Amino acid sequence: MRSRTHRPSRQRPVRVGVFGLLGSGNLGNDGSLEALLGYLRAARPDAVVDALCGGPEAVSARFGIPATRLHWYRGEYRTASRAGAVVGKGIGKLVDAVRTAAWVRRHDVVIVPGMGVLEATLPLRPWGFPYALFLLCASGRLTRTPVALVGVGAARIGSRPVRTLVRWSARLAAHRSYRDDLSREAMRAMGVDTSRDAVHPDLAFALPAPPAGPPSDVVCVGVMAFHGGNDDRARAEEIHRRYLDGTVRFVRALVAEGRPVRLLTGDGVDAAVVETILGAVDSPLVSAAETASLADLMKETAAAGAVVATRYHNLICALRAGTPTLALTYAAKSGALMDRMGLAAYCHPADEVDAERLLARFRELEKNAPDLRRVLAERNLAAARELDAHFTALTMALFPAEVS
Repeated sequence: MRSRTHRPSRQRPVRVGVFGLLGSGNLGNDGSLEALLGYLRAARPDAVVDALCGGPEAVSARFGIPATRLHWYRGEYRTASRAGAVVGKGIGKLVDAVRTAAWVRRHDVVIVPGMGVLEATLPLRPWGFPYALFLLCASGRLTRTPVALVGVGAARIGSRPVRTLVRWSARLAAHRSYRDDLSREAMRAMGVDTSRDAVHPDLAFALPAPPAGPPSDVVCVGVMAFHGGNDDRARAEEIHRRYLDGTVRFVRALVAEGRPVRLLTGDGVDAAVVETILGAVDSPLVSAAETASLADLMKETAAAGAVVATRYHNLICALRAGTPTLALTYAAKSGALMDRMGLAAYCHPADEVDAERLLARFRELEKNAPDLRRVLAERNLAAARELDAHFTALTMALFPAEVS
């Protein structure tokens, strides 16, 4: 779609802001930022970049860019059980409106890199991130600073307050593109004109893939602190117990066959699931990987013979590495990704993990592994070409040639 853009002066570099739940422990979000920074270094090496994000210290330390805390109130993501905390959160919402507008107006363009910012496939409160995204996009419109949602994920949302904030955020953005067709269709169904919005592979596919390792008997199992979606709060613990029980049984079955199992995470909150599995399956064949980036995850999955994973960006890492992968799907985006990469037949619902069925599907995956590796190699090449084309179009949209 067409973008409203500032035309930066020839006398100073372009000022680019990046926004999101970055540096907060989610490796997928940080991987999207890493891919965007790689693009900016190539397309606009003169750009001065800073961030408004969830974990500013972590972002500055890892990426070397200045960063500002997303929320004025430091207890934003803690449950407000006392009057003081409730008041603090309320004041914080007002202060954040001013802080966000002031930050946005200092830039020539603000980019939200990837991430599922237009979905509620995991538990989400309207006055948390949806409100913060709305403030960003509204500030962009008020200050005439274009806000670009680049390669984001979207899904139909049941909660009316969340849906309203998400819809208006998308409408106010100057540029939108999505990581799959389902995302674009979801926004169209929620009343957003998507006729000029592009679809391209997830930004993480722009990250370099590690070389394939030698044949391996290792199985990587990517786990998640999964409690269902935003509409499943009433039975969240039941869903979690079922997911955990099925995963433990699956790992036990692999260990009984003498298979080494490597547990992977994609967010700091997943550590408790790893500890539970290690405690339930007391075997030297089971180990936990220490990963701090998507590059680390790709190295782990590249060294495995097969992967079974839940988190969306764990799936991306395995597929990007070209390793046969079975998805424990918790949202339509997982199925769409597997379909794009030619592995649609290898999906199993995360909220109904049946160890016997999962093991049968896993055996089928391994049986067809040579063919699947060839398919993944072809699909990865296609994804790289699509992203190159999108980055070229993005440069033209956000950084048009200066007028003499």
